[in-house]
Amino acid sequence: MLRRSRPTQDPVHHPLFARFYARMSVEADARAGVGKIREELLAGLSGRVIEIGAGNGLNFAHYPRAVSEVVAVEPERVLRRHAAEAGLRVEVPVDVVPGAAEALPVKSESFDAAVASLVLCSVRDLPRSLSELHRVLRPGGELRFFEHGRAPGRGMAAFQHVLDRTVWPRLCGGCHTARDPLAAIEAAGFEVTAVRGLRVPEGGPALPSSYCVLGTARRGYGTD
Repeated sequence: MLRRSRPTQDPVHHPLFARFYARMSVEADARAGVGKIREELLAGLSGRVIEIGAGNGLNFAHYPRAVSEVVAVEPERVLRRHAAEAGLRVEVPVDVVPGAAEALPVKSESFDAAVASLVLCSVRDLPRSLSELHRVLRPGGELRFFEHGRAPGRGMAAFQHVLDRTVWPRLCGGCHTARDPLAAIEAAGFEVTAVRGLRVPEGGPALPSSYCVLGTARRGYGTD
């Protein structure tokens, strides 16, 4: 008698948060100026690009035509379905695939650029995820990042740590507010070539997730 194989479980499963995020992120692009940040994040890219944690695919419409292919890795099933639909509406070829940032299902040194956009806060293993991005980029390849992280002020930073140890990751799909994405990118062997801090949204009260960095980093040509 043959056994039926069990369906493969997704590495991330947050269906309620995914549905909320799919609606909230569209509003944030319009009202909080995130759409313009996405344009700046992706401007000038070309060749093959890998994007981790593609979410519902809001970056896709902002990729330049010089990009020959986007491989978009998204572990959450609901968001992956939204991303696949978004990929059909853009001119740049987009291949949406399941997978986790900690174990990218692609060959080493096979991409000209990589994109991490509001995802490093929620990966389970930050150093390993960045090590994977380093692995799949060709020597000299570029990492584009737009991430939120630790607040500069002690009061908000302390509040972020409390949130991260309690309710925030459970309510927000594994998100952590107090990580330091810039330090982690440098620790993974990337050379940061440009960076600026920004607050999202720019006006109004600051949220625990408002403190962001936008920038570029490069994989070196050596064996590091």
